[in-house]
Amino acid sequence: MNDSQEVRGDVVTSYKNAPTRTITADGVTFAYRELGPRSGVPVVFLTHLAAVLDNWDPRVVDGIAAKRHVVTFDNRGVGASSGSTPRTIEAMAKDAVTFIRALGLEYVDLHGFSMGGMIAQVIAQTDPDLVRKLILTGTGPAGGEGIKDVTRLSHLDTVRGLLTLQDPKQFLFFTRTANGRRAGKAFLARLKERTQGRDKAISLTSYGAQLKAIHRWGLERPHDLSVIHQPVLVANGESDRMVPSQNSVDLARRVPNGELVLYPDAGHGGIFQFHGQFVETALEFLER
Repeated sequence: MNDSQEVRGDVVTSYKNAPTRTITADGVTFAYRELGPRSGVPVVFLTHLAAVLDNWDPRVVDGIAAKRHVVTFDNRGVGASSGSTPRTIEAMAKDAVTFIRALGLEYVDLHGFSMGGMIAQVIAQTDPDLVRKLILTGTGPAGGEGIKDVTRLSHLDTVRGLLTLQDPKQFLFFTRTANGRRAGKAFLARLKERTQGRDKAISLTSYGAQLKAIHRWGLERPHDLSVIHQPVLVANGESDRMVPSQNSVDLARRVPNGELVLYPDAGHGGIFQFHGQFVETALEFLER
């Protein structure tokens, strides 16, 4: 697809070409990108530990944006957004709501991946009128099994990556089978497709604050998820070692309107490995 096809009129259809914009609210300047048709309920993407705008798989973003208005953003203190990163998931959720409302959005669907899925759960509880539907991927509930170990795993696999000259996400997001390795390499290559106007990497300070927030989430008492009445799609790989897959099963069971998809021979990045199937399932769920 050439560039002229990827921007139709003023509708951006490719994440690779979506300009990075900023909006200031409550003293924070948030960096964000948007693409897809401007009609219908927007889908706001909430991202994972250490991620900036460029860490979203363009196949997932473009796939959803083919039918829906998609918004991605850097939360406070991350990437090109100003301020300092909070050390709790609850404070991150408050910032995300500030950003969403600053854009003038009154009703949104949320797609939260990993840490973003934790943030999405909190938003559904604190601001239920803002949220129509939830897609929770590679994530788990407060107090979920093994979530407090994310810090240890992240450090271990970062060292593993340095020793083998590989991106830690190859270990953290994908299985070590031939399929998993191949999917990991393909995913990491897709993250480099955008060459112009790339985001700033996360700072070590922000990364540390996010690790603290996830650790705290893992130690929290379980929340009453029966209060989340919105339809919820939960998806993950069946072999997630970062946020153990049992958490996805638990989440889908504990929300009143939950459904679960687990991808075979896939880890934390299951939705990126099976991006085609995931996009199809997500769109079908959102358009119901």
